Amino acid sequence: MVAIPMLASGTVDALLSSLGSRSIVFVGLMGAGKTAIGRKVASALGLPFLDSDHEIESVSRMSIPDLFAQYGEAEFRALEQRVILRVLENGPQVLATGGGAFMNEQTREAIAANGISVWLKADVDVLLERVSKKQNRPLLQNADPRGVLERLIAERHPVYAHADITVPTRDDRREVIAGEVIDAISRSLNVTREDAS
Repeated sequence: MVAIPMLASGTVDALLSSLGSRSIVFVGLMGAGKTAIGRKVASALGLPFLDSDHEIESVSRMSIPDLFAQYGEAEFRALEQRVILRVLENGPQVLATGGGAFMNEQTREAIAANGISVWLKADVDVLLERVSKKQNRPLLQNADPRGVLERLIAERHPVYAHADITVPTRDDRREVIAGEVIDAISRSLNVTREDAS
């Protein structure tokens, strides 16, 4: 396993100082790596990590697929918005959001006010490879997952483009992508990154 190059403590301190109470919020399509990369970034910066889907499941005591099946997407999105707004009150932290969360204007505004949004942008082939391994994707439970992902890309990418930072993700080690995210956040906050010696 390759680790993210250790950041000098001064770099971490400067980054966290510049971040203040804001959270680092990952947005993007399902399978982009929001949870996996988010965990790596949180670990490197010594911040707590939260996944909005896990928070929703905890609050509702139901799985995401069960919420979709029982209440529909509109009710799920309303609950998702309430959970994300609550979570954002407790920064700084690293938060991975569900693929549709950033589509809600009020959620985007709350993220903009209380965080730095990071769009993990992946192409359809990378996404399809990753999500085909999981059965907990309600929007992909049909005969044409590629078609669904292509439609979601067409609908969501223009909105995701409003994120503060965009980092392309691909089939590379998570540590590499996490390092690129930290570099992009450092540049956004005008913090010079130094690796520990």
